[in-house]
Amino acid sequence: MKFAEVRRHAMALPEVTEEPHHQYSSFRVRGKIFVTVPPDKEHLHIFVDEPHREQALALYPEFLEKVMWGGKVVGVRASLPSASPSVIRTLVRQAWQYKAPKSLVAASDPGRPSGGGEG
Repeated sequence: MKFAEVRRHAMALPEVTEEPHHQYSSFRVRGKIFVTVPPDKEHLHIFVDEPHREQALALYPEFLEKVMWGGKVVGVRASLPSASPSVIRTLVRQAWQYKAPKSLVAASDPGRPSGGGEG
């Protein structure tokens, strides 16, 4: 999978901005980071909630690993060259839902339970 595909998918989600984050790039929803992109643009750090993270790590160890921050696991690191595009798109959307206000998640897909973050 190429970074350009990830960018198109992330930017198509409601109220997403792409902003610098130190030497990384980041995708944010209302200021909250849900994905960071190291300078090599061959990896993503995707900040999904624990159940989605643990399931993804168990199912896709060939291209996902844990992201640690402050001594705890906070997301997954994806290797884009070997990643499944559909899995990456799903994880990016789940991360967006996790960080977006519940009202925004509900408004973006009225038939789906929110499961979003703060709202």
